[in-house]
Amino acid sequence: MATFISHNPADTEALGERFGRAAQRGWVIALSGDLGAGKTQFVRGVARGLDCAGKVHSPTFTLVNEYGGGRLKLFHLDLYRLETAQQILSAGIEEYLVPDGVSVVEWAERLEDGRWKMKDGKNFLRVKIEILIKTERKIIYDDFGA
Repeated sequence: MATFISHNPADTEALGERFGRAAQRGWVIALSGDLGAGKTQFVRGVARGLDCAGKVHSPTFTLVNEYGGGRLKLFHLDLYRLETAQQILSAGIEEYLVPDGVSVVEWAERLEDGRWKMKDGKNFLRVKIEILIKTERKIIYDDFGA
């Protein structure tokens, strides 16, 4: 695990961009962190690193946003409104856990309670964002070698 201290949203986005530039087809990036921690800011960076078109915004009400036009397609999922394994199963997100592109899953810790146990491996990366102070974040992530 690696640790990064973000001093502002641009730092968080820059780390996400590093993930996007290194990303390979089939990657699933599991994001966790409190509301307002910077998860969507991180995804904006991933999209930029993949050269995806479109403005990135949280898919809280739509569950999944797709962004194309880049090196790989980006699937941005938000599980905030899904509380049980049954709700996650009913939502049909399984295909995004083996993506034809890159998936970034906000509130990914909710997958732990379902049948989709998060596994260590080259295609599944964890990123945890912790709020330190108003503008500072501690980001702990699986080192992907970039």
